[in-house]
Amino acid sequence: MHWSNQLPHLMKMTYGQLLGLHGELHIDRIESDALRDNALGDPSARPVIVYTPPGYDAEGSRRYPVLYLLHGYTGDALGIVSGRPWETNAVQWIDRLIRERRMQPAMLVIVDGFTRFGGSQYVNSTQNGDYATYATRDVIGLVDSQYRTIAREGGRAVLGKSSGGFGSMHLVLEYPGVFAAFASHSGDSYFQYAHTRAFPDVQRTLEKHNFDIAAFVELFEKKHKRSQSEYVTMEMLGYAAAYSPRSNKAFDLDLPFDLHTGELRGEVFQRWLSFDPVERVPHHDEELRRLRLRYLDCGRRDEYALDIGARIIAERIRELGLEVRHEEFDDDHRNVGYRYEISMPALAGVLDEE
Repeated sequence: MHWSNQLPHLMKMTYGQLLGLHGELHIDRIESDALRDNALGDPSARPVIVYTPPGYDAEGSRRYPVLYLLHGYTGDALGIVSGRPWETNAVQWIDRLIRERRMQPAMLVIVDGFTRFGGSQYVNSTQNGDYATYATRDVIGLVDSQYRTIAREGGRAVLGKSSGGFGSMHLVLEYPGVFAAFASHSGDSYFQYAHTRAFPDVQRTLEKHNFDIAAFVELFEKKHKRSQSEYVTMEMLGYAAAYSPRSNKAFDLDLPFDLHTGELRGEVFQRWLSFDPVERVPHHDEELRRLRLRYLDCGRRDEYALDIGARIIAERIRELGLEVRHEEFDDDHRNVGYRYEISMPALAGVLDEE
């Protein structure tokens, strides 16, 4: 048998090249004071993933607007940039849209909001840590100091899907002056429909674990495969950690139903509702008025009835005398990242250019 002396040519690739990007992908690391010493023991050091468009020059004079992307529940920053056959992820979308000149050149920053419970909702919590402060102060501060951004309100927008869509709405209402626009794709809202249907199943699941939240979480983490009921239970615990923590002791949560009987605890659920965008919008006229774009969309077959929530939010924004871009489409809650094709150019189109 004849063997050639020629060896295959080795070609090194960056991860951005593997994704087919024409721009560049940067993975930085931030140490956040807002997350340090949180009750769950989650890391305060987090990845910050930054996409810079073709032509970006760190030594140049041009500055760019920035879209801040918040992932959904059970997601993390690395999951957003993972490549999947037949699908286009967020960085691939913005790269394609810029390359095809369907939107102005902009940066995309992916914020990591994962917790031991599966997600932070991007709110400040004595249980999880101060994720809203981390996103609006620490992440933005890092990006503005290290990249050629338009470092002001008019140069920033925030968007996300599901819990990320909720987070986008929460941050523009809670921190006016940080972002000039938001987009919420299938964002958590109208909690009476979205969450209460899961409460009986969660109560039954916790009963099997003698109502010991810590024991349930530890067993969940050890399993190689979890049931749908276990995932839903962890999700509700994540919401409780964000909306109704009892103290800064790990797993010390108030649930919106009685653990033993399953009866709804109205006073606790009211704490959840105080975060619901449907309830908040009428009281945030000033914060909403300063925004250049208010964007909501949702699939009409959404399993959590978030399309109803989006409809109500849009109507309440209009009742304030403000414009809102509200769209519905024929799909459910899963794999709707293709909607970035619409929201990203819309957001970038209202931001400042330099």
